[in-house]
Amino acid sequence: MTESIYIGRDVLPQLKAVLQNLAFSKIAVLVDENTLHHCYPQVKPHLPEHDIIQIQSGEAHKTLQTCEHIWQRMTELNLDRWSVLVNLGGGVIGDMGGFCAATFKRGMYFVQVPTTLLAQVDASVGGKTGIDFHGLKNHIGVYKEPKAVIIDPTFLNTLPQRQLKSGYAEIIKHWLIADAAAFEEQRHIGLFTEDWDALIRHSVGIKSAVVEADPLEGGYRKVLNFGHTVGHAVESYLMEKPGRELLHGEAIAVGMLCEAYLSVKKELLTKRELDQIEMFMVSIYEKVKITEEDIQSMAKLALQDKKNTHSTINCTLLQGIGRAVWDQPVTLAEIQEALRYYQLL
Repeated sequence: MTESIYIGRDVLPQLKAVLQNLAFSKIAVLVDENTLHHCYPQVKPHLPEHDIIQIQSGEAHKTLQTCEHIWQRMTELNLDRWSVLVNLGGGVIGDMGGFCAATFKRGMYFVQVPTTLLAQVDASVGGKTGIDFHGLKNHIGVYKEPKAVIIDPTFLNTLPQRQLKSGYAEIIKHWLIADAAAFEEQRHIGLFTEDWDALIRHSVGIKSAVVEADPLEGGYRKVLNFGHTVGHAVESYLMEKPGRELLHGEAIAVGMLCEAYLSVKKELLTKRELDQIEMFMVSIYEKVKITEEDIQSMAKLALQDKKNTHSTINCTLLQGIGRAVWDQPVTLAEIQEALRYYQLL
């Protein structure tokens, strides 16, 4: 497990303490053009001497080609296995930076400093690293825990509303799989809050507990995949459609609605609970327009999902709000049916 997770508006000084404890040889900070401008100035005072590695922002650059650039820069900077990579950014930076650190010279230290809500409540915690490959989401990666995660909610002040909504989808997911009472309370409040700190702490607490119980996703950790079988298929498909791309959380919101529908179809979730989920989600997320041709192609991408066994598509579904069940077999036809249901909402 991650040795330390720090959350709060005064945690950046902890970064210096963490790095001192690692007895590092060198430090590099991975940024994109956005985090270099908006976030790096806040972090820089808490770093010893270091170098910068910059990449382009966006899911489209979460590729092997970008990894080659990162590895090349690491080599030019003479980083070794006792060096530290500080990943300063959202989910793309965290996933890809963690993957590059985990594979460079068979593994070096890395620290996550997530700057988006999505990364703070989900991507930075749990040790999953990876990149997209030929249009398939997180198709190549490894499990490798960071040495620390430093979560400062003040970074959220730099985010547009769309990015906040994307991250909020993963918070909703955590309620739906593990905390019915929180969902019941928050569905009457909606997205708008001035206390992101409390929501982040609660969400990270849920995910951390699940990961600690099943670090390598042998069983129970699969509950975290609710919404992701269909959601990743939607995200991967639209990633290749210029002008129609979705943020990760936007795609997961579609996936959660579809998989909640499948939960009702398999008599695990009541229609009343589905209605509650729908009303809440539709009040926050704009409808994604999809055609029958889209549905056919999206469903086929689910055949590549990492949770599948042999030719069986495995979904995590809801057995009531607040409880998830994993390894639920679904057919290609059922995924198509769920996407058609979403289309009609």
